[in-house]
Amino acid sequence: MDMLDKKILNLLQQDTMLPVAEIAEKVGSSKSVCWRRIQRLQDDGIIKSRVALLDNNKVGLHIILFAQVKMSAHGRRLPHFIKIIKDIPQILECYTLMGNVDFLLKIVVKDIQEYEDLWWHQLSQIEGVQEINSTIAMTAVKYTTQLHLDASS
Repeated sequence: MDMLDKKILNLLQQDTMLPVAEIAEKVGSSKSVCWRRIQRLQDDGIIKSRVALLDNNKVGLHIILFAQVKMSAHGRRLPHFIKIIKDIPQILECYTLMGNVDFLLKIVVKDIQEYEDLWWHQLSQIEGVQEINSTIAMTAVKYTTQLHLDASS
């Protein structure tokens, strides 16, 4: 990946709807070169997908929380947990961790009642879950999906 790729990626991270002609103009290249590079970046899996980012509050999902999950044992239970988590739509992100807990989940729900239902009927019922500690986010001080790519020449 060279500087031109990084410049293109920085622009696409800001607005994936930018026309190729505008991207080409901003990075100082031709339309055809930019189009080919974008296609290659997609084919190589560097661009994983192009999505619309929604305002959770404006679509009625007012609660963002983080749940730390500790498992009672590892081994075959971890893949089972991961498989189940992937099918729960309120869980937007799941990370395996080193340290005192095994997983960190980012969950978005409409209200506390929805999370309580999720907690009682799904999360706490997964085989091997020993403990779940939840923290509610009050304010998003910084929110971005843009990765820092140094494209200075």
